[in-house]
Amino acid sequence: MKTILFLAIVLFSGALAGTIHGVTNLVIVEPYLDEAIGIENQNLFASGEEEDTLAFWVEYDAYRDWQKSGQVLAGAILGTSMGGLFGIVYVLSRNTLPGNDMKKSIILAAVMWITIYIIPFLKYPANPPTVGDGETVVLRSILFLSFIAISGFSAVGFFQIYKKLQSKKILAFVGYGLFISILFVLMPPNPDEVTAPMDLVNGFRAMSVVAVTIFWASLAVIFGSLWMKFRPDVKNSIH
Repeated sequence: MKTILFLAIVLFSGALAGTIHGVTNLVIVEPYLDEAIGIENQNLFASGEEEDTLAFWVEYDAYRDWQKSGQVLAGAILGTSMGGLFGIVYVLSRNTLPGNDMKKSIILAAVMWITIYIIPFLKYPANPPTVGDGETVVLRSILFLSFIAISGFSAVGFFQIYKKLQSKKILAFVGYGLFISILFVLMPPNPDEVTAPMDLVNGFRAMSVVAVTIFWASLAVIFGSLWMKFRPDVKNSIH
């Protein structure tokens, strides 16, 4: 394995896919955030906690502009870290995955998308930042991250079982499905009641899924293309 080339492929793939994700968020997710924060601002005005003044809106616009300007950079940073994880898992599972390296990359990305995003999302769907009690944000984060960790590590465990099974490999998939279904039922529910308009919440959730799906698809294609082009797994022969 050409370590430097492998690291370059992993980091570049993650950063580029993360940048695409950040841009996608700006285009399709941020409008829902603006609407949700607008509702929150109106509630603050109605309760008297804030005053609807020019100074408030100047400060608010500056803060939101700062948030949006960092969206793409944050996406690139997060994408780089996820790309690193993807690259490590790819190397460890490459010989077991079917097809050429592009197909292997797409299959692995699909598996990771399902196990560490879709399944946790179905239990704890994303909400706009202003939705939910601020006092429960730590608990909600712990529940969501715990589900991601358990789902991800259990997928790795059942993958090891899959490799050892000589026949009836479908049992590994069935085992994971049963395990994660039981966990899904036993994990505590979201502690907060959603009081925001459901069309806003559902729109935000749908666009969040689209944005994350675009990230994993981009990562798979970019990583697979670079791997097939530069072949970090093949050592140069000396003639």
